[in-house]
Amino acid sequence: MAKNYSPEIAKAVEEFFTKEELNYIPCNENGVIRSGMMLSSQIHRVDIYMDIRKDGYSMISVFPLHAEEKARPAIAEFLTRANYEINLGCFDMDFEDGEIRYKMAQFCGATVPTYEQIQKIFYVAITTINHYGNGIAKIDGMVVFVPYTAVGDKLKIRIVKVQKNYSFGIIEEMLQPSPDRVDDHCPVYKKCGGCAFRHISYEAELRHKAEFVQSNLRRLGGLDPVMLPITPSPLVQGYRNKAQYPIREYDGKIEAGFFAKRSHRVISCASCDLQTAFFEQILEYTKQFLEEYHISAYDEQTGKGKVRHLYIRYGEVSGEVMVCLVVNSERLPHAAEYVEGLLKVCPQVVSVVLNSNREQNNVILGQKCITLYGKDTIEDTLCDVRFELSPLSFYQVNRQAAEKLYRLAAEMAQFEGNELLIDLYCGAGTIGLSMASKVRELIGVEIVPDAVENAKEAAAQLAAENLHPDVIVVDPPRKGCDLEVLQAISAMAPKRLVMISCNSASLARDCKELEALGYHLEKAAPVDLFPRTTHVETVVLLSKLNVDHHIEVELTMDELDLTAAESKATYEEIKEYVLEKFGLKVSQLYIAQIKRKCGIIERVNYNKSKKEDARVPQCPPEKEAAIMDALKHFQMI
Repeated sequence: MAKNYSPEIAKAVEEFFTKEELNYIPCNENGVIRSGMMLSSQIHRVDIYMDIRKDGYSMISVFPLHAEEKARPAIAEFLTRANYEINLGCFDMDFEDGEIRYKMAQFCGATVPTYEQIQKIFYVAITTINHYGNGIAKIDGMVVFVPYTAVGDKLKIRIVKVQKNYSFGIIEEMLQPSPDRVDDHCPVYKKCGGCAFRHISYEAELRHKAEFVQSNLRRLGGLDPVMLPITPSPLVQGYRNKAQYPIREYDGKIEAGFFAKRSHRVISCASCDLQTAFFEQILEYTKQFLEEYHISAYDEQTGKGKVRHLYIRYGEVSGEVMVCLVVNSERLPHAAEYVEGLLKVCPQVVSVVLNSNREQNNVILGQKCITLYGKDTIEDTLCDVRFELSPLSFYQVNRQAAEKLYRLAAEMAQFEGNELLIDLYCGAGTIGLSMASKVRELIGVEIVPDAVENAKEAAAQLAAENLHPDVIVVDPPRKGCDLEVLQAISAMAPKRLVMISCNSASLARDCKELEALGYHLEKAAPVDLFPRTTHVETVVLLSKLNVDHHIEVELTMDELDLTAAESKATYEEIKEYVLEKFGLKVSQLYIAQIKRKCGIIERVNYNKSKKEDARVPQCPPEKEAAIMDALKHFQMI
């Protein structure tokens, strides 16, 4: 009999096979149940191993084929990609002989699994939503993530993936829907990797996003600022002024749309409720053009093919449209015909650009742009400031919500009209320029490796010019600020720092670092620029601590390195004695001062301030008398 073999679990699994009318060979002495099924006219062997040390059973399906040695690296890469697409178990391959297997496990603790458990069917209630938009339930203390659910849903789920500390489930049957649920009419919602909240009301989505921000600030940063109410987007649909469609070829047909979840497989979707309506017309025309003139689509695996992406920008105020084709070269066959047909489909097009990207990576745009028709840029207006937008310019995809975000940031900055404002990571300068009319002077600094080595250099330059900002506004990339940038901000010592972030997790980390550098996080406000997705912007205000009201004290480590006199009583014992006899609380600093007065030699104070003008509070007379009494009591003087 196999070590740790569980006959109870084996019996439960055999009863399941019998009930489901599946053929099987009863469990042998090694704890193996063997079953067979037809696969491509061959017998597919299934072995189920029971081992109580794994709190349940595992299943290994061995395919009746072996990969050729030369093909094994490519097949291994394919299986890795396939594993991202499946929720149940995983594929692997033995590199020695090329054997391909499918594996999964079921954990059931020390109890014998029921028929429903072997089916992986459970009845649950969704109690909360995580940052990825998945509902969370618990089964016997184990966390279960269930996509496309809402808080308050009561449902029957099927467990499809089990890990050590959590599992994933899918909806088997909705028993009682949450009041937050709404009808979803998007045909590719559960396939496309864009939206996560189309199944719940916008009010519920806003509530969850505000909770995400506050949770990250508290959990990751240990911060508890004043939380302002979340600002909703003026538009929930049709708010995006930009679209980036991957172009691929499947079975000789051009496909374009959006990437599936956790993959680079294209989901064909011309129409998207989040985007401007006429984008669909441009996309459909582009697909027809490529097929008519037999222009190839890019292949990520081989790096061959002509057209990689269709990129569209729309100036909401100006009405101007830019169409950009990202190509794996520097020319487009039949470019004149493409432009001619495009203008008939969308007369608002004022710029047609070819962007060259020959790099074999996931970056959408290359650095070289070639204008095929019209202007190099289009115009748009944000916060009453006109901007020229190229394909490479950063610009918020939700203009109306961005105006609310920037005006809220300006309110937090508390401008009086005479400030020097520095805009870090300024990009096209949208944030700083939207505030320019409210300040005396504006300086924009773009943190780009090729342009500025790091923010320290920018800070040093500003200091050399005797320019010390009153306010700094910073909108870093999703990964947050580099430590050098945060140190540079501290060195410039602005009175107020306004930070805008699309990632509240990295924001919490950065704010924690800034608090250690002498700033205090006062308030935070989420602003929703991306309805129906999990993303949310956050603007925060940090103020520099008032040095006139914050003093530096000496901290000693006497109890770790004691002299003979000190060994007679610890600092804590002296504190307790003074409190009990005189009702006074005394600090280690005061005790150390009186010790030195009495000639008690202490070890070197390694924490002593290096500043010559450091302000150190002196022990009051009544506490000095009490500490002297304690030192006499403990025979230290």
